[in-house]
Amino acid sequence: MTAVDERGMTRYFEEVEPPEGVRVELLRGEIVMTASPDLVHNMIVEDVLDQIPRNRWARLQTQDVDVLDEASEPVPDLVVLERDLMPRSGRLLPSPLITMVVEVVSKTSVARDYEVKRSIYAAGKVPAYLIVDPVMAQCVLLTNPDGEGERAGYQTQHVTKFGAGLPLAILGIELDTSEFGTFPGVRPHRYP
Repeated sequence: MTAVDERGMTRYFEEVEPPEGVRVELLRGEIVMTASPDLVHNMIVEDVLDQIPRNRWARLQTQDVDVLDEASEPVPDLVVLERDLMPRSGRLLPSPLITMVVEVVSKTSVARDYEVKRSIYAAGKVPAYLIVDPVMAQCVLLTNPDGEGERAGYQTQHVTKFGAGLPLAILGIELDTSEFGTFPGVRPHRYP
């Protein structure tokens, strides 16, 4: 798509009214609709949210994110930012305010979470991107964003299997992954 097409898609996206139970994201000019998540997915998001101290961090579920210089408005499963940086209102949260985003892989989102969103969040200079993967029973913590556009990525990657503690130095905590569930009977993938 050309830049003109992407801007036009962004305007169109702002007017989309999805049916109840459908999540809609704009990822590099493409509108992506997904069904409501599985219980395993939702419980993992809740477990992560509960471990992040509320007194310092704003922990927002399914918050629309404005990634500057991108035709993208992803909707991470969880967004974490310092409480004193929290805007008073608005639909879009600017990516420079964000400390960490969390995506829990679903059966249909593997490539988007590991490839497309990895690049988008890095392009938006989000310092930490945590992928929680109930297909492979692992967490992948990506830090140190670098690059621009589709070539953006993270310089550091740390993989932790479910059951082990995951240090989240950026938040000053160690994430307990021992209660994270998995999807039974789902074919393994090749990521990270």
